[in-house]
Amino acid sequence: MVERVAIIGIGVIGGSIALAWKERLPALHVIGYDKPQILEDARQRGIIDHQASSLSDAVSHADVVFIAVPLDLTKHVMESIAPHLPLHTIVTDVGSVKQPVIENANRLLPESTCFIGGHPMTGSELSGLEGADAFLFENSLYILCPEESVDPKQYSMVEDLIEATGARVVSINAATHDKIVASVSHLPQLVATTLVNVASDQHLSDALTLQLAAGGFRDMTRIASSSFDMWASVLEQNSSEVEIALTSMIDHLDFIRHQLTQQGGIQTLRPIFERASAVREEIPRDFKGFLRPLCDVFVYAKDQPGVLAHITGTLFSQDISIKDIELLKIREGTGGAFRISLEDEQSADAAVNALNSHGCRAHRIH
Repeated sequence: MVERVAIIGIGVIGGSIALAWKERLPALHVIGYDKPQILEDARQRGIIDHQASSLSDAVSHADVVFIAVPLDLTKHVMESIAPHLPLHTIVTDVGSVKQPVIENANRLLPESTCFIGGHPMTGSELSGLEGADAFLFENSLYILCPEESVDPKQYSMVEDLIEATGARVVSINAATHDKIVASVSHLPQLVATTLVNVASDQHLSDALTLQLAAGGFRDMTRIASSSFDMWASVLEQNSSEVEIALTSMIDHLDFIRHQLTQQGGIQTLRPIFERASAVREEIPRDFKGFLRPLCDVFVYAKDQPGVLAHITGTLFSQDISIKDIELLKIREGTGGAFRISLEDEQSADAAVNALNSHGCRAHRIH
């Protein structure tokens, strides 16, 4: 039975894990280690029970240790906590690359320590403790990469802790994990970054470019806001798999570019579109962590109290789930426009009908 857990790094991930435990495992004693001011804020918010004064203080009485620091700091944390870990302590991490982390753990941590590599497949555009959310992991995938030597009972202890956050645990080996995330996480980051920079180049000659880059472009490139400092170590530590994924991407784009210049070549692209559409529908819809194109509805509203509640209440009454909402513009005393994103076209059409029948002006851009 796990009674005391130490979290090294109380940021978005570490803070969200602790918040989820406070709601679902209130008896669990959570020890936090980070900068003093962050720890004080976390304690005052009830996110942690104990502010560790040092790494040794954090782990010396812990049953399980979660290393929730940036990937490039994980090795340093392992080196620092190794002499202070009690016998049979379980250690896990949250990094998005697994093979190098597991290799470091096997080399640096005591033989009695059980290390299980972990990777939560979710995140936030926010950073730091202010981005912590008790529901961040709800219905998301959380990867665990146990080695064959891991005791099944210790694995179950970690699995139970993670499932208590609302996440769904998937167990795979580290090599498979790194290959997969290169294609579905690391490559999309590079693609989103490149798409925004291509639009930026176009914006230099056409000032309307960024004004027109709304809707699908914004949703598709959301992750381009991510910090390079975070991604630098990820790309470095998974460079071989990312290179393979990039090469495949370039080959696909080269084929498309070649077909654009051939007589009748456009029609040869049909199977590519049809295959992508079919495969896209196979991605589970009930998991977080995957980018899906959302359907936007635009609602014009008067500048008066309660208008947003009226809009959201109308959709709620029709069992229509809002995926995103944004106030595009507003003029004091007149009104503004909300962009509401829905899961699919059927939901968007239903939203337009519901809102228009309840006194709002709503439409879609097809």
